[in-house]
Amino acid sequence: MKVVVVESPSKAVSLGKYLGPDYRVLASYGHVRDLPAKDGSVKPDEDFAMSWELADRGSRQMREIAKAVKGAETLVLATDPDREGEAISWHVLESLRGQNQLGKTRVERVTFNEVTKQSILKAFTKPRELDQHLIQAYLARRALDYLVGFTLSPLLWRKLPGCRSAGRVQSVALRLIAERESEIERFRPQEYWTIEVQMASKQGQGFVARLNQLDGRKLDKFDLNNQASAEAAVARIKAAAFAVAKLDPKTVQRTPPPPFTTSTLQQEASRKLGLSATRTMQLAQRLYEGVELKGENVGLITYMRTDGLYMAEEALTSARQHIGKSYGDAYVPEQPRRYKSKAKNVQEAHEAIRPTDFSRTPEMVVRALEPDAARLYDLIWRRALASQMAAAVMDQTGVDLLNPDGTVGLRATGMVMRFDGYLKLYQEGRDDESEEENRALPPLQQGDGVATRDITPSQHFTEPPPRYSEASLVKKMEELGIGRPSTYASIIQVLQERNYVRLEKKRFVPEDRGRLLASFLTNFFHHYVEYDFTAALENQLDDVSGGGLAWRQLLRDFWQPFKAAVDEAGKLTITNILDSLNESLAPLIFPPVEGKGDPRQCPVCDDGRLSLKLGKFGAFVGCSNYPGCAFTRPFGAAANGQGGEESLDGASITERAVGFPRPLGTLADGQTVAVHQGPYGFYLQVGQVDPANPSEKPKRVSLPPNANAQTIDMAAAEQLLRLPRDVGLHPESKTMIIANVGRFGPYLKHEDKFVSLPKNEDLMAIGLNRAVVLLAEAAEKRAANQTILGQHPDGGDVVLQKSRFGRIVQWGKKRIRLNKTDPEPTFEAAITMLTPAKASRAGSGKTAASKTGASKPATRKAPAKSPAKAAAKSPRARAAKTAE
Repeated sequence: MKVVVVESPSKAVSLGKYLGPDYRVLASYGHVRDLPAKDGSVKPDEDFAMSWELADRGSRQMREIAKAVKGAETLVLATDPDREGEAISWHVLESLRGQNQLGKTRVERVTFNEVTKQSILKAFTKPRELDQHLIQAYLARRALDYLVGFTLSPLLWRKLPGCRSAGRVQSVALRLIAERESEIERFRPQEYWTIEVQMASKQGQGFVARLNQLDGRKLDKFDLNNQASAEAAVARIKAAAFAVAKLDPKTVQRTPPPPFTTSTLQQEASRKLGLSATRTMQLAQRLYEGVELKGENVGLITYMRTDGLYMAEEALTSARQHIGKSYGDAYVPEQPRRYKSKAKNVQEAHEAIRPTDFSRTPEMVVRALEPDAARLYDLIWRRALASQMAAAVMDQTGVDLLNPDGTVGLRATGMVMRFDGYLKLYQEGRDDESEEENRALPPLQQGDGVATRDITPSQHFTEPPPRYSEASLVKKMEELGIGRPSTYASIIQVLQERNYVRLEKKRFVPEDRGRLLASFLTNFFHHYVEYDFTAALENQLDDVSGGGLAWRQLLRDFWQPFKAAVDEAGKLTITNILDSLNESLAPLIFPPVEGKGDPRQCPVCDDGRLSLKLGKFGAFVGCSNYPGCAFTRPFGAAANGQGGEESLDGASITERAVGFPRPLGTLADGQTVAVHQGPYGFYLQVGQVDPANPSEKPKRVSLPPNANAQTIDMAAAEQLLRLPRDVGLHPESKTMIIANVGRFGPYLKHEDKFVSLPKNEDLMAIGLNRAVVLLAEAAEKRAANQTILGQHPDGGDVVLQKSRFGRIVQWGKKRIRLNKTDPEPTFEAAITMLTPAKASRAGSGKTAASKTGASKPATRKAPAKSPAKAAAKSPRARAAKTAE
């Protein structure tokens, strides 16, 4: 018997069918070991020795693997063909060796680029040993990320409240987003004008030209920078007679783009399909691992974590045959197109992302895939096939039109498609493609006179650089050499999860705490967030995986100066830090406002100076005369009128300067009503807390976002105090819809479902029809984010639920949260997760009652936690764990 270990259950099912009864295939569910989330898991003083521990799920899987390996002839490690796959195999092997469970079992490593029967059977005929260079590259990366997180994060907690952690690559990506926001804030628009002229040939056929010369000189963009200069140019065009001075015809070819790599797939899926990088990789993983087609599990694409551009010879042949059969011989180039990757680390560069079989068209698999997966497969199939098609051929013509003395010139361009080539299948939609390129020009000859029909001057203003989208951020990171394609999705996800950035209209906007962190790191750890330094470190890590650099030497070279920089920063006082941040963030915190004088002068007292302050809940702006002057305002865009008047805790800028509680009036029963300020914002309170009975709280109602704590009156307060209010009976269920406000804002409640009200909805005025629509939209959104995996043997659906907090497997009230690195679970895997594990041995003292949280006898003393476990569960340990 041979035991095969892969990462995921679905991959295990495929290999089990292909390999036959002599093999038993088991899934590790990703990494089985990791560094414990506590100080000391990486030991620089012991030449970077690393301590590993089995995760809960890893322990369960390793028990099953160890049991299967006992007495087995061969252990075959068949995890993914990249650095992480090599590391997973290494962890499995080291765990078995560490517990002396391997015995005389032979160990083999096999890799394959596609989950197809032919590829897998071929791979099993060519086993190899584990690649130690790839494993060392993994160890170096993991140690670097751990050391940065556990060394830098405690400093942040002391110096920058509200900033949880900083990662080696994550911080550089955050700097990109924050610096782009600063560019936008500094931007000042410039006016410029263009003049378009409707012309007619001597045959009367119309075409469009644009003014490009005046006084015999080519116009620059800002030569016409106001209406007066534009009108003067229009007058000269009207007075001129034009003739064709020069024709510039040429034939151009447009070659197809190469097949996808990981980063280009993420970019195109974001731009064309609206998919996030994380979602793209999840779907690509499913396509790689395979779907059920005609009773057989088939991998649809090759491995999706790659920076390689080449395609195997059999794939090139298959693609050319399909092109000729489907589109004709004219679309097949004379020679196959072979693309070269810029990646210098050939051991980590695999074949490009392509279909495993080009004859398996998107139409043939659409019914076996969820909609997003089908769209992604269609994109991959088209791009890979188009990369082997003939170039598109266009006739491009440029025409210069001049007046007799050559002082006024116009330019017209046109393009006519002669042969569509690869464009028949795949439209890349280049950003640099201009509208004129797709216009056809009428027949024109040099010396022909042309008539002026209409002149249209247009005013324009330069625009600031756009905020990064997921696609443009990935592209920029790839250009700078920051991170690696397989890490982009996790970097972006971590930035959002830690509330350093948010997505707004599919663009990244840095949160205030993100900008604060980026500025702090740039000021005090500039070397470590430099783009060139991070790219050079990535190249060194590539050298490790290629065998050109010792991994411990890389860590030594990084650790010593980094630790010294952290120690030096630890000596900084809060005043030192605030002075530096006040200066670097001045355009954000203290923007000059016309007619308002010094932006740092306190608006409440005469001689106070505003400065950045650090409090329990993060940064804010306060007066230097505190406590004599209690004026404060939020840090960030809200402070300068760019982001509205809402602060971090819901208060407006003006409200933060007003004393609270603020009395409003008296109810009919004689109880007073006042506005109070709490840690979660402002709220109304009826009466006072009874000192004799402090546990009995008076009635309180949170103020909704559209209510101003400074201006709200008694009439509005009485309305809010009548909450919750009945909106009406739902037309289908005939049960009441309730409107109320809570800690997280106003919401609707229907049966056991809650829906937050959008900011533009009035809690007190929303009617039944609108409420029903909002409930239906929320139900559709919930349905789109959940997948029914199957029916539980005890009844009820087993569901995979996706939310902003991650992925959850749920059955009834039982919920299992998945790790980020966990693959999408199959139904069988979900059942295993939901089934409680039995006690490891008889008499262990673990009972069902203890697992469900039932209380233990009062006489039994709870065992003390070990120092290691206590450290692992400390807030510091939990917060310091950081991802690349």
